[in-house]
Amino acid sequence: MTPKERYRKLEEYLSAENPVLLEVIREYQRLDRVARGLGLLEEEGSYTAKISWWPLISVLGTFSAGKSTFINHYLGMEVQQSGNQAVDDKFTVICYGGGKEVRTLPGLALDADPRFPFYNISEEVEKVERGEGSRVNLYLQLKTIPSDAIKGKILIDSPGFDADSQRSSILRISSHIIEMSDLVLIFFDARHPEPGAMRDTLEHLVARTVEHRDRDKILYILNQIDTTAREDNLEDVIGAWQRALSQKGLISGNFYAIYNEEAMQPIDDPAIAERLKRKRDEDWRRIMEKMEGVKIERAYRITKALEDFAKEIKSSKLPGLRDALRRWGRRVLLTDLLFLLVAGGGAAALFLLGILPTTPALLGAVGVGIFLLLLLVHFSARSGAARREIARLEESDPFLARAMASQTRWYRPIFGIWSGGWIRRAEEKLDSIIDYSRAAIRKLNDQFVHPLGQEKNEG
Repeated sequence: MTPKERYRKLEEYLSAENPVLLEVIREYQRLDRVARGLGLLEEEGSYTAKISWWPLISVLGTFSAGKSTFINHYLGMEVQQSGNQAVDDKFTVICYGGGKEVRTLPGLALDADPRFPFYNISEEVEKVERGEGSRVNLYLQLKTIPSDAIKGKILIDSPGFDADSQRSSILRISSHIIEMSDLVLIFFDARHPEPGAMRDTLEHLVARTVEHRDRDKILYILNQIDTTAREDNLEDVIGAWQRALSQKGLISGNFYAIYNEEAMQPIDDPAIAERLKRKRDEDWRRIMEKMEGVKIERAYRITKALEDFAKEIKSSKLPGLRDALRRWGRRVLLTDLLFLLVAGGGAAALFLLGILPTTPALLGAVGVGIFLLLLLVHFSARSGAARREIARLEESDPFLARAMASQTRWYRPIFGIWSGGWIRRAEEKLDSIIDYSRAAIRKLNDQFVHPLGQEKNEG
């Protein structure tokens, strides 16, 4: 799908949802044009493909942590198989669908459709496991269900993290969905209160997420706390998990403890049962509020991402590109200057010493020869210096390497590139996009925030 078709489909969807986001998509088009002009974006690429335009909730965790039971309860129907063993080794994308039954579609349906967060995910898998990108059906599936609870949202259920098979690809996909999601629920199993035994899982699910710029969107859920009733040690179990999480960098934040009432163990002591229920009800309410609020948060996240993308280009990509081009330009101009000094000085010496006669025809021929040789030396120096810079950049930033290759094409005038005027113009455009993003945030505030207690008149 071309960027133009993608813009059109997004506009069709957003026109009925939120007019502010309809304007934002046009700013994404501007950002794409700037990035393509710099060489940072492929012709078929788009920053709209780097975020989810639909509210996206991801459910991650270990085997038997109760992810599937939680999802089935939330949807009000049996969609995912549950059990103590690994019953599903794929990422399952769940969305609303017409009809009266659950339909399961292959992963290819997600990889080829830009409306979903796994668009072109086969390329990401291929980067980790060569040859696995063509087997995307082994990692993904799509389920459409007739549940009102999922209308307007996308829910992703992940395979457990305890299996070694396909671990690197699963972790790569998990990182991708954490980045794309509006809300991430990470489940742990209270029946295994010794978190040290799951150090690897904590490393991947906690240590990496606490560094995320949107880490407030990540909820850590200790599930099946009804199993603590027999020893009445809920606080000890929660404390053990919180200490384990804090060792991975989660000092405080979104930590919840729940259980499923339909699958709970009988609790003989009414006082303990009541205490667990109060804890469960309060945390369940807070989790549901978060899940219901993803639509509003998504609008802010999309708008803020526009600013973040523009800032990243301006503050990270452009300085690196400018420095690389300056080094390239200095090498080329120095080579040109040295050639002129050697060739021009040598020719002048031959004429001054009388070795060559100073006839107009010969002077013209030597001048033309020096000019043609200068062109050869100049373009050879351009190409060689560009290759060295591109090779250096490919190790640290492939996007900058691609931009460098684009900007140093043979037909681009070296003084125009070296002076950096085009970079300043790009910075001005990026500043305009950043300013727009901030104005769009204020427009969203006007929809949802009323400090004076006055609702906006809909009439």
